Amino acid sequence: MKASVVILNYNGENHLRQFLPSVVAHTPAWAEIVVADNCSSDQSVEYLHRNFPALRVLELTENHGFAGGYNKALTQVEAEYYILLNSDVEVTEHWLDKLIERMDSMPDVTASQPKICDFTKREYFEYAGASGGYIDKYGYPFCRGRILSNCERDNAQYDETREVFWASGACMVIRAAAYHEAEGFDESLFAHMEEIDLCWRLKNQGHLIYCFPEVKVFHLGGGTLSAKRPKKTFLNFRNSLIVALKNDHRERLFQRLLKRLLLDGLGAFYLLITSGPSHFFAVVRAHFAFYMVFGKVRRTRRILKAKAHNRNHTGFYKRSIVLDYFLQGKKEFETLRSADFIL
Repeated sequence: MKASVVILNYNGENHLRQFLPSVVAHTPAWAEIVVADNCSSDQSVEYLHRNFPALRVLELTENHGFAGGYNKALTQVEAEYYILLNSDVEVTEHWLDKLIERMDSMPDVTASQPKICDFTKREYFEYAGASGGYIDKYGYPFCRGRILSNCERDNAQYDETREVFWASGACMVIRAAAYHEAEGFDESLFAHMEEIDLCWRLKNQGHLIYCFPEVKVFHLGGGTLSAKRPKKTFLNFRNSLIVALKNDHRERLFQRLLKRLLLDGLGAFYLLITSGPSHFFAVVRAHFAFYMVFGKVRRTRRILKAKAHNRNHTGFYKRSIVLDYFLQGKKEFETLRSADFIL
């Protein structure tokens, strides 16, 4: 099989009803569509069998989260390319033809994403990916078109094909061989930041990650776990710390980590004001959860560091995006100096 579009579903019957028809309509016959169900308790599987009997449905026996769900599903999928697609994404005509054509013409590119815009505010970029992902000196992720919570209007200002640091798991194309060689997603993360972790590990092995913004898809976002829920805040803060510790192999780890923890503390008070005490305490719990696994993650870091070669740091931002955002008012990607990136 040339390509498999793999949609991970968990209690997403409504999203399947709304978005799957566009995927079926616009996916070429040379690619298969697979829905991996993470042991949903709603009528998702029944809906699929009844309305899309030709689609392949993989029924997992428990909810393994985003990371584990994809790892389990992709052991059962044979293809040259995996396209990991959220269940709440609307694709557009010829989307997959163009992405695979690009990947075929650029054999050095291991993973990529299209431009991802907001389904409800279609003229704006969407939080989870926008026009390609970047990472700052303390491990905070941001995007071309989205810095922290500020999503920009899409005025074609980021339509240049460009190498980036990470590709969004909302719509990611990845070569299957590279996915399995990297041992897939880190299942300990459960959900959130797992695609950044995978891309960072690939970058540390010299791989290239690209955004092809001539292809546009629309993402609803928060389909499985809303940004309003403290659990999402917990996962984002905990996992971001784990991912940075695992994959940032620069010296002066403890000095950098201390500064990162202080910035998180300021972020917790900001959330206390803007989102309430439940999100504040979610950050506190995330830090304690991180401390509990610190030793284990540090051992993993040493193993990964020993294996790393030809590290590719393109897309790394040498400053703090948090401080630039709050102290210098840099809320749009184009306000960041190219000299502050590793290109």
